[in-house]
Amino acid sequence: MGRLILAVVAAAAACAPTLSFAAQPRAAIEGDLDPSLRAAIVSEIGETDRPIDNRFEARRRARDAAETATAVLRSEGYYAAIVEPEVGDGDTPTPKVRITPGPRFTITAPAIEWVGTAPPAQDEAAAQKALALSPGAPGRAAEVVGAEGRIVSTLEQKGYADAEAEPRQVVVDHADRSVQPTFHIAAGPLVRLDGIQLTNTGRTNPRWVEGLAPWKPGDVYDPELVAELQRRLLDPGAYDQVTVALAPVDKTTTEGLRPVLVGLAERKRRTFEFGASYASVEGLGLDVRWTRYNTFRRADTFALFGRLSTVDSRVGVTVGLPHWRRPAQTLTLGAEAYHANTDAYDQTGVTARSDVQRRYGKTSYVSVGASTDFSRTNELRIGSLTPLGREIATFALHGNVYLDRSNDALDPRRGWRLNLIADPTLLAGHGTLPYLRVQTQGTGYLPIGRGARTVLAGRLRIGSILNGTVSDIPAPQRFYAGGGGSVRGFSYQAVGPRLADDNDTPEGGLSLIEASTEIRQMVTARWGVVAFVDAGSISITRNPDFSNLSVGAGLGLRYNLPFGPIRVDVATPVSNAQGGSPVQIYVSIGQSF
Repeated sequence: MGRLILAVVAAAAACAPTLSFAAQPRAAIEGDLDPSLRAAIVSEIGETDRPIDNRFEARRRARDAAETATAVLRSEGYYAAIVEPEVGDGDTPTPKVRITPGPRFTITAPAIEWVGTAPPAQDEAAAQKALALSPGAPGRAAEVVGAEGRIVSTLEQKGYADAEAEPRQVVVDHADRSVQPTFHIAAGPLVRLDGIQLTNTGRTNPRWVEGLAPWKPGDVYDPELVAELQRRLLDPGAYDQVTVALAPVDKTTTEGLRPVLVGLAERKRRTFEFGASYASVEGLGLDVRWTRYNTFRRADTFALFGRLSTVDSRVGVTVGLPHWRRPAQTLTLGAEAYHANTDAYDQTGVTARSDVQRRYGKTSYVSVGASTDFSRTNELRIGSLTPLGREIATFALHGNVYLDRSNDALDPRRGWRLNLIADPTLLAGHGTLPYLRVQTQGTGYLPIGRGARTVLAGRLRIGSILNGTVSDIPAPQRFYAGGGGSVRGFSYQAVGPRLADDNDTPEGGLSLIEASTEIRQMVTARWGVVAFVDAGSISITRNPDFSNLSVGAGLGLRYNLPFGPIRVDVATPVSNAQGGSPVQIYVSIGQSF
C-alpha cells in the first residue's frame, strides 16, 4: 500500500510542471487587423503549453509565427503586408508579430489557356462560366484554387473524363495591386462509354452486374452515371467494398469507347449478428440475425432473425431481391410470428408481407406492398373494464413516398425530409371493417454559423384513421405517442387518453399530432450537446386535437463516430405528465430525427 501511495505522489509531482502552464498562443499578434483576419492568423499560429526558457527560443517562435502570418496574409490577398517578428525585454520575453496588412489586392483579367485542342464553343463557354472570378474581387488564394477545380469538374460533367489542370500562372502586380490568374487546362478528348468489365471473379453473376449500368454503349461519359452504378451495387449490402472507375485510355475499344471497371469485394457468405438494448421502461432487449448473401448470385439476401424483449418479441424470415425486374428496384418478402405485451394491449400473431421499393436519386424512394396478418388481441373494451379477446384477420395495402433532401442519413445538418404513408386496410373477424390509415412526417435542418456547428432541427408528424370509431379499430392499429422516437419525457404509449381502470391503460386514438424542436451544438469534433422540446397529442376523433398537448423537454449528449452519433437523451414531462416517471432516458445511434 505504501509503494502505491509513493507511486501516485511521484506521478503527481512529474505532472505538476505541465499542469502549471496553460496553453497560450505561440506568439502575440499586434497591429490594426480585421477581426476575421486576426482570428485566421491566430488559429494558424496555434498554441503551446511549453514555457519559454530563453531569448533564443522567443526569437525562434517569433520568426516561425511571422512566416505563418505571412502565408495567411498572402492567401487572403494581402501581398504588400509588413510582418515584423519581435521579442520583449527580459530573459524570457514574449514573442510577438507586428503586422501592417496594407491594401488588399484584387482579381483582374482571369483567363483560361487551353493545352492542346480546346473543347467546342459551348463546352468552352461552360468552363468560362465555371471560372466565376469577378474582376475587383479580393485576390484570395482559395478562390483561385477553387476556380481551377470548378473548371475541371465542369469539363468532366460535359464528358471530358481526362480533363486536368496543369501548373497555373498567377501574376501579382504591386503597381496596381492586382492578382491576375491564368489557368492552363488540358481538356482531352470527349469520352464515350462502353459496357462494364469485372476486375475480379466471385459469386456474383457478371451478366447481372452488366445489366445495372445506367447508360447505353456510346453515351457520353458523366461522372454521375458512374456514381449511380456504385450506389446500385452498394444498395443491397452484399459487398464489403465496391470500386467503380473509368478504364485507362489504353483500354479504349476500336469503336472509340471506354469501358467501366468494377471491383467487388464480397462479404462472407454467412454472417451472424447479435445486439442488445435497454430502456428504463421497456427493459432489456436482445436481437439476433443470421444472413446468407448471394444465394442467387445477384447480391440477394436471405435472413433469419429473432428479438426477445419485455414489450416486443418476434421471430421471422426475410428475402431481399435487389434490382428486381429493373435497376434500383428491390423486392422484399417476409414472414414472422410475434408477441407484443404493452400497457395498452397484448397481441400474438403471424404476418406475411411483400414490398417493392423503387429508389429515386441517392436516398429518396417510393414503395408499394401488401400484407396479411392473423392475430389474437387482448385489450380492454372502451367504456367497460372487461377484457376483450379479438381474433382478427387483417388485409392491407401499403404505399410510402419518402423524399430526402438532407445531407446525411444519421447526422443531418441541412436540408429536409418528407415521408407520406397510406395503408388501406380491411379487418375481418367480428364483422368486417374497411378503413384508411394515413400519416405524414416532415423534418427540416437549418445550419447556423460557420461550419454548421449549430443546427436548428424541427419535426412535425400528423396521422389519421378514416372510417370507424375507436372501439371498431383494434388497439394495436390505433395511434399512440410517447417514447424516444415520439414525445420524449413520456414512456412508451403514455401520451393521450386513458381508460378508467386500475392500471390507467392507454386508450390510443384515431388521430395523432407530434412536433419536436432541437438545437444541436457541436462542442468538439467528437462531442455535441442538444436541447429539445417535444409535444404530442392523441385524439379519439379522426381530426388531430391541438387542445390537450403533452409536452416534454430535456437535454442530450452526442458522441460522434465515423458512421454517426451515439445519442443519449434525458427528458422530463412539462405538461400532462399523468403520473408517469419524472425522468426518462433514451440511448440509441443517430439523431432523434
